[in-house]
Parts: sequence; structure tokens; C-alpha cells
Amino acid sequence: MLRISDEITIEDWELTEQFMRASGPGGQNVNKVATAVELRFEAARAPALTPQVKARLKRLAGRRWTKDGAIIIQCDETRSQARNRDIARERLAELIRKSLVAPKRRIKTKPTYGSQQRRLKSKKVRGDVKAMRGKVSRDD
Repeated sequence: MLRISDEITIEDWELTEQFMRASGPGGQNVNKVATAVELRFEAARAPALTPQVKARLKRLAGRRWTKDGAIIIQCDETRSQARNRDIARERLAELIRKSLVAPKRRIKTKPTYGSQQRRLKSKKVRGDVKAMRGKVSRDD
């Protein structure tokens, strides 16, 4: 069982783990032992998650979200299969924790009168500088 928060837990039957050979350092061990893990979580069918959380989770997961509504997390950081498994589970838990937080609504604000005047003044100064770059007449 994977504990996300006090209210939300993910049961082991909702997670599927597949182990494969990892790339990278490890010498002959790389060719013999399947240490990399691919963790699959069927997020679209998870009973513990609300539709709003699922929508935020889909946006946060990005390309890790499959067409059939699963999240796939891969980990091959260490040489230990158990450690890679724990890292993948923690990544999934962190992703779900982030999706539990509803974003704050943005409150529209108006620029102050002073800031508008400063902006217009700086534009005028810049325009004057550019106007001085024109051709010089021989009348002087």
C-alpha cells in the first residue's frame, strides 16, 4: 500500500511493476540483473482520486500519461532493484501530492496611475533617443 496523504492511499493491486535491465554503469552486473523498474498506475480508474485531482494529475504527468489513462514512471538510477522500486513509488506519490493542491485563483489587478505614467515617460524618452538617430541636415 502506498500512502499519499491521511485520506488517500493507493492499494498494491492498483500498481503494476515491471523490471528490466538497466543501462549505464554496473559492469557485468548490467547484463545479468534486471534492476530498472517501470511502475504503472491506472490513474484514470483509481477510486481514491477525485475527477479534479485526476485532471490536474494528467496535466502534471505530461508525456508519462498514456492514452488509456495510466501513469508510467521509470527508474534506473541505482544498481539496486529495491532502491529503484522505492524511488519510482516516491516519485508517483510526489506527483499525486502535487495534484492534490488546487491552484489559487488569480485576482486581476490594475496597474497604478504612477506606474502607467512612468511607463509612458520611459516610452517617450526612448522614442526621442530613436528620433535623434535620423539623418543630419546641412542647414546647421
